[in-house]
Amino acid sequence: MDLRVFYQKIREQEAAIPEEFPLLVSKETGDGGKAGTMTEAPRRLAAKMVVEGQARLATAEETAKYRESVAETRRLAEQRAAATRLQVAVLSTTELEQLKSDARKNKKC
Repeated sequence: MDLRVFYQKIREQEAAIPEEFPLLVSKETGDGGKAGTMTEAPRRLAAKMVVEGQARLATAEETAKYRESVAETRRLAEQRAAATRLQVAVLSTTELEQLKSDARKNKKC
């Protein structure tokens, strides 16, 4: 293969990709590549993988679903992290009684 042609194809593909980090869907390859795995990659690497036939660019629908799942995963991880941050306060008996009496006063109002 002529290297000039190869790198020209990569440059053309790179210019055709509008996003900075496009979503790629892998293709099955003879060296053990697994089909259907989604990943984000820099534009240059994405273009190289497309030209080499290792991956294809994801459709708009696939990209939207992927981004939703990533956002949901991030939200769940943040919830779990917040749950692990248990805050404990040590109160004296007089402080506890004061809090109780303040709560009773607020209920009456």
